[in-house]
Parts: sequence; C-alpha cells; structure tokens
Amino acid sequence: MLTVSVIVGLDALDVSMVGVALPAIRADLGMSTSALQWVAGGYALGFGGLLLLGGRTADLLGRRRVFLAAVTVFIIASFLGGIVDDGALLIATRFIKGVAAAFTLPAALSIITTTFQEGPARWRALGIYAVFAASGFAAGLVFSGLLTQAGWRWTFFLPVPIALVALLVSARVVPGHRPERGGIGYDLPGAITGAAGSLLLVFTIVQAPEAGFGAPRTVLGFAGAVALLVAFVLIERRSRSPLLRLGILRSRSLATANLGIALFFGAYLGFQFVVMLYLQSVLGWSPLQTALGFLPSAVFVAFGSPKIGPLIFKVGTERMIFGGLLAHVLAYALFLRVDEHSGYWAAVFPSMVLLGIGFLMAFASFNIQATAGVADHEQGLAGGLLNTSLQVGGAIGLAVVAAVLTASGGTGGGAASLIDGFVPAISIPIGLAGLGVLVVLPGTFRRRGGVAAVPADPPATELDEAA
Repeated sequence: MLTVSVIVGLDALDVSMVGVALPAIRADLGMSTSALQWVAGGYALGFGGLLLLGGRTADLLGRRRVFLAAVTVFIIASFLGGIVDDGALLIATRFIKGVAAAFTLPAALSIITTTFQEGPARWRALGIYAVFAASGFAAGLVFSGLLTQAGWRWTFFLPVPIALVALLVSARVVPGHRPERGGIGYDLPGAITGAAGSLLLVFTIVQAPEAGFGAPRTVLGFAGAVALLVAFVLIERRSRSPLLRLGILRSRSLATANLGIALFFGAYLGFQFVVMLYLQSVLGWSPLQTALGFLPSAVFVAFGSPKIGPLIFKVGTERMIFGGLLAHVLAYALFLRVDEHSGYWAAVFPSMVLLGIGFLMAFASFNIQATAGVADHEQGLAGGLLNTSLQVGGAIGLAVVAAVLTASGGTGGGAASLIDGFVPAISIPIGLAGLGVLVVLPGTFRRRGGVAAVPADPPATELDEAA
C-alpha cells in the first residue's frame, strides 16, 4: 500500500516540480518560449493521452507486471532528463515519463482497490492514496524552488533514488495478478484509435492557448480527435474483447464521478494559474515563496485524508463531493476581492483553506465512487477512465483560463492590468465548479451513504466469463 502510494506521490510531484524550473531550463538550454511549454506539455500529452490504455493494459496483462515495468521506465526517463543537453531530447524524456505515469497511476489504483475489500478498509486506503497524491503535488512546488537554486537538473534527479527504492520494495510485496483471457485476442484497432484520439485531443488542448482556439490547426486538431474517438466507440461496440467495455459507462455513479472530477480539476488548475500570477507578478514573490503559499491547502489534505473514510461511509460519496465542490466555488469567489494592496493573508489564505477542505472532502470520494461496484478485472479500466477525465478536464480548464486572461489583456501590462484580467479569468473556475455542483446535486438527495454498482453488459462477454 505505502510503496504503491509513494510512486503515486512521485507522479504528482513530477507534474508540479518542473513548472518552477522552466525559466532556468530556458536559460541553460536556450529554448524558445513555444518549445519551453512542451517541457511541461510533453508530460501532460503522454500522461493524459494514454491513461485509458494504461488502465486497461493493467487489467489484461497484470497489475503488478505493468506497474513494475512502468516505474522502471519512469526511473530511466527521469535520469536521462537530468543529463541531456538538448531541448528536444528533454521534451522527449518528459513525454516518456508521462507515458510511464499513464500506466503507473491506474495500475496503482487498481492494486489498492483489489487488495482491500469494498467498504471502510478500501475507503481508508484511498484516503492514504489521496494524501500522497496531494502531498506530492505540493512537495513538488517546494522542492523545485529549493533545487532550482542548485541547478534545474536536480529536479529530474530527485525522484530517481526514491522511485528505485519503491520499485525494489514493490517487487517483493505487491501481489501478482495474471488474468485468464480464454484465448480471446487483444483489441488492437481500439487501442490504436483510442490512443491516437486521446493524444490528439490533449495535444490540441495544450497548444490551443498559444495558437488560438479559432486557429485552423486547432479546429482541425479537435475535428481529428473527435473523428478518431467516434471511430474508437464504433470499434468498441463491435469488438469481442473491447479495450473499453461501453456498458461500464451506464453506471450513473461512475459517470458522475468522471464528469465531476473533470470539472473539479479543470477549475482548480485554472485558479492555480491565476494565483501564481498574482503572487509572483503582483506581490513580487519568489518561486519558493509562491510554492509555500499553496501549502495550507496541502496540510488539510495530508492530515485529514487518512481519517476521512468513516465520514465518507456515514455521509456518502456524492454528498462529500457536493460539499467539496461548494467549498471550491466559495474559494474562487473570495479571490474576486483581490487588488494590488490585498496581500496574501487577506486575499489568498482564506481561499487556500477552502481549497484544502474541498480536496479533503472530494478527492478520495471521487476515487471511491469511480471504482465502487466495479469487478476486479475492470478496476484498471475504471482508474484509467477517472484519471483521463481528471487530466483532460485540467488541461481544458487551464487552457481556457489562460486564453481568457490573455484576451482580457491580463498578461501584457503591469499589475493593474493583470488584476483587471483576473475577474473574467476567475469566472471560469467559478463556472466550472458551479457546474460540478449541479452535476452531483441529484445524487445528494437520492440515498444516504454508499454508491451504485456498475452494470454489466448482458449477455456477458467471453472475457467477463474468463475473468
């Protein structure tokens, strides 16, 4: 449990840690601004684009096998990223690390959900999982600020020894899993169209703020992604061994969790982008000070998540998600009061507290709801779906907020013009989180506690019978 969660924490740490080091990377490697965005965007592309494939691969090839292989690739790519002297090679290593994380994360989640029986024990385990995910993200901001002062390469080297120890321990303690497939082949056409569609969608979202949402290449990118994903769905409907069993999407609780977490994380990343601009460009904070400014929210999650399971069991996942989203709506709305003279404690700290409360209530609940009632042989698929929704939602939220802030003139002037652009930009996270509240609202009145089971496809496929 702990070794698997450590790797999840390293994945989260790697997402946040590189952001603070980007200026140093640009100065050392002579990268252009457009190329520099792909140091972060390359990771997001591999991660968000292949999560669904990674989750299903864990189900079909074995959770332990996929987890250990992906962690090994992550270690090698981290080390190579620290020694390269070329911007293109650095982007390549970031993409490979994202691909590795796309296979690691759903495999780790399915290891946890199949090791612990559904109920309070699993919910407590998922609470600990949430601690490492949130703490890793916050720690990445802090460590990056510290390590960048010694050299940006240390931000790539840091995960290597930790991941290596976790890999050796996991090889000894993580239980094996070898599903019987009964002679059914793999869904290669579905894998190709699904992966290509997801990759193209994430790529288009990441480059849209720079190219423009109305630019021909952006429009063509979205059109191509939709075409590939439609082809993927058509293939899955006819496949005897689908990569994505479409019947799993008929579960209202699973669909609500996926849509809810996309809105939840999209709103958060957009808000985080605005707050970082405020702290560094308006208040003049250093990268390390900015990272420490986000710590209050992480503290709530780190200390509260291990104990949140009994409350989820008593209240129910959808009520907890509802409360978490409502806390975030209030956090974003409070930031609308900001001006040049507000300062951190008056303008930012109350929002950080509410963000921590919201994450504490909602994050573990999303994971519980998305995996409850799912058969063991589809736990990787459920985890891959949830994390795909999280990554795509986060990418969309960040891209839209960046585009709105740029269009309102909030990135091209001084502090006053930047703050003027905050109001339309912050309206996006408020709207996304508010929409999330409406999505989960019907379930808050439906029942007390628990979540619905995931329906099976009638009649059962040969794969279901084999599993």
